[in-house]
Amino acid sequence: MKRLLLFAVLILCAALALPQIAAASSGTPDFVALAKALKPAVVNISTTKNVKPRRPMLPNPRGPQMDPFEEFFERFFQGQPNAPRKERSLGSGFIISADGYILTNNHVVDGADEIKVKLADGRSFSAQIKGGDTKLDLALLKIDTGESLPVAKLGDSGKLQVGEWVIAIGNPFGLEQTVTVGIVSAKGRVIGAGPYDDFIQTDASINPGNSGGPLFNAAGEVIGINTAIIANGQGIGFATPVNAAQNIIPQLREVGHVTRGWLGVSVQPVTEELAVSFGLDKPRGALVTEVIKGSPAEGAGFQRGDIILAVEGKAVEEMTDLPRAVAGMAVDSSARFEVFRGGKSRTLTVKIGRLAEEGQAKAEASGEGGSSLGMVVTELTADLARGMGLSAGKGAVVTSVDPAGPAAEANIRPGDLILEVNGKETPSASAFGQAIKGAKAGQVLRLLLQRGDALLYTTLKVE
Repeated sequence: MKRLLLFAVLILCAALALPQIAAASSGTPDFVALAKALKPAVVNISTTKNVKPRRPMLPNPRGPQMDPFEEFFERFFQGQPNAPRKERSLGSGFIISADGYILTNNHVVDGADEIKVKLADGRSFSAQIKGGDTKLDLALLKIDTGESLPVAKLGDSGKLQVGEWVIAIGNPFGLEQTVTVGIVSAKGRVIGAGPYDDFIQTDASINPGNSGGPLFNAAGEVIGINTAIIANGQGIGFATPVNAAQNIIPQLREVGHVTRGWLGVSVQPVTEELAVSFGLDKPRGALVTEVIKGSPAEGAGFQRGDIILAVEGKAVEEMTDLPRAVAGMAVDSSARFEVFRGGKSRTLTVKIGRLAEEGQAKAEASGEGGSSLGMVVTELTADLARGMGLSAGKGAVVTSVDPAGPAAEANIRPGDLILEVNGKETPSASAFGQAIKGAKAGQVLRLLLQRGDALLYTTLKVE
C-alpha cells in the first residue's frame, strides 16, 4: 500500500512539473515581427571578377617526365579558346552603420573587380572594400547612398546559450531575403577553418549565398556572421561570433587590416596521458612544443615542455584558447602567463609582439612598380608545416598561387619551398622579399624550389 501511495505521489509531482516545462518552452519568438524588423538591414552582395585567358605552360621544370594526368590536361586545354571571361558570385551582408558600412565574409568579395550591394528595397549601389581579414574571414564594405540606412544591432555572443532560438537572413542560392529559423546547436566549434576557430553551430538552414549574412538572436541582435557549412551536412551551419568581429571592425575601418599579438610558440593539446606524465591534475592548458628563436616567448623565458594554464588570469582550458587570447592583445603590451613547469606553477611576463599578416606576405611576393608574381609567400612555421604536410624547418613557403598568374605558368604550387632566387639563398620570407625587391615587369627570375624530397629549378617572368 505504501509503495502504491509513493508511486501515486511521484506521478502527481510529475504532472505538476510538466505544465511548468511546457510554459517555459512556449515562449516562441514572434518570427513574423522579427523578420519585418530585421530584413531592411540585410543586403545582397554580387561580385564580378575578370579572369585572364589561360596562357600556354612553360616547359616543365621537372624535365620530360610529366605526370600522365598533367600531360592529358595540358593537351586538352591547349585546344580550348583563351578568351577572357567574368566570374560572378553571390553572398550576403548586413549594414552596421547608418552611413553605409557593411559587414560580410572576406571570401565573398576577395579578388572581386566589381562589387554591387542590393538593399532590401531593391536599390543597388557600388561598394568599396574598406578592409579585410582572412583569418576571421571578415570584410568591411562601404556604400554611399546620401541617406541614413537601417542598421542591424550588434549583440553579445558571449552571452549566447546552447538551445537559444536564432534567425538567419540572407540570399541562399541567390534567393534574396530568405529567412530561416533554428537553435544554437553548439558553441566553440573548431572546424579547421583557421587558427582562431570558435564557431557557433546552428541548425538554422545555411546554404551557399548565405555567407556573410547575419545570425540574429530572439531579441533581434546580431550574434554571428554566417560563414561555413559542411558539405553534405544537412542542418549544420557555422557562424563567426559577433564579438570577434567587433574586436576588429575599428581596425578594418581605420587602417584596412588587422594587427594581432604574437607570442612565438608552437603548442599542442594536453591529453590525459600527458597530464599524468607532467604531474598536472587534469588535461588542460596548451603544451609548448617549440619556442621560436628571437620571439617574445624566448625573451620571457618560455621553454619546451611548459604548459600554459592562463593568460592574464583567464584560464586556458583548451589549446585553441591560447591563440585567440594572444591575438586579441595589443602589440607591445605586457601580459602575464601562468605556466606549469617541473610540477609547479610560475608566472612569466611577456611583451607581446606583432603577428605577421597574410597581407604583408602578399606584398613580399610582389615586385615594385605594380609588378606581380601571382603567389603568396610566407614564413614556414612549425604549425604551418604540420598543416601543409611539410617537414618542420625554416624557409619561404608558397601558400597560394593565382591560377592565371606568372607563378602558375612556372608550375609553382602551394607547399613549394623557395630556396633560392637567382642563386641567392632565401631562408626566410623576408629574405625572399629582399631577393625580389626591385624586380620589374618583364624580368625573368630563376627559382630553386623544394617540392617534397625533390629539388627543381624553374623560371618565373614578372608581370
